[in-house]
Amino acid sequence: MTRTPKQPVWYMATPADGIIERSRGLSPVSLADAVGQAIDHPTPCANRWFDETPHSYFRMVKRVGEVLEDTRIRPVWPVRLWVVEPLGETGNWGQRYYPYRLLSHRIRVVEETDARQALGARGRDVLDAIYHQLPRLAPRWAADWDADPEAMGRRRETWRLSGGPDTTSGMKAESLADDAARARRESAAQWWIRRLAADAADRALAGKGASAAAAHYASGRAAGLALAVQHQDRFDAYVLGALRGVGLDAPAPALAV
Repeated sequence: MTRTPKQPVWYMATPADGIIERSRGLSPVSLADAVGQAIDHPTPCANRWFDETPHSYFRMVKRVGEVLEDTRIRPVWPVRLWVVEPLGETGNWGQRYYPYRLLSHRIRVVEETDARQALGARGRDVLDAIYHQLPRLAPRWAADWDADPEAMGRRRETWRLSGGPDTTSGMKAESLADDAARARRESAAQWWIRRLAADAADRALAGKGASAAAAHYASGRAAGLALAVQHQDRFDAYVLGALRGVGLDAPAPALAV
């Protein structure tokens, strides 16, 4: 028996108000007001698929972890996620580089769906870490740095370049996380996760009197922790421990004499 190929699910993302960000300031298009309806692009490009304006066509993806790419949405949570159906002629910028993307001048807005998917397979857990763990951890990380900046600088350099007996180096762990995100089409999700985590750390330190160096350190720790949650099911403790900064909480190495 011949199986009918499964049709892909196409996604679009908007800010919390439901308006396509690229359409703002031109002819705003609200997906929130069009659920269940077919809508035509208000100012379609005459030459497919050229960017004659910032919003020349509808952009959608079938890999939900890339839905926040190229949207012009500021990395602020929450966003909204929509399942859409392309109608009429479709295209993209080249199957070799954009096989998961589709462009059209007409869509049907099928439904709103769980926006946490836009942050990857573990989006729910990532947001839990960002909004419930980082407000508590970021001030502690900053305080550790400001208590002894020289020792913490040595500790961070050891973590970054060498790791430890139980973890790989920080540089290697971050590189592996980038590779995994690309392989699973979660690069946009990962970029957002880093930004959301860093911003959460900055908010937690507001008014605390932390130095700029301490704030930078806490921001990096926050991003690493969030990436560890994103890739929890993909790496072992050797990599995840490095992302979480396990070595950064160990005693500082002694100065060579």
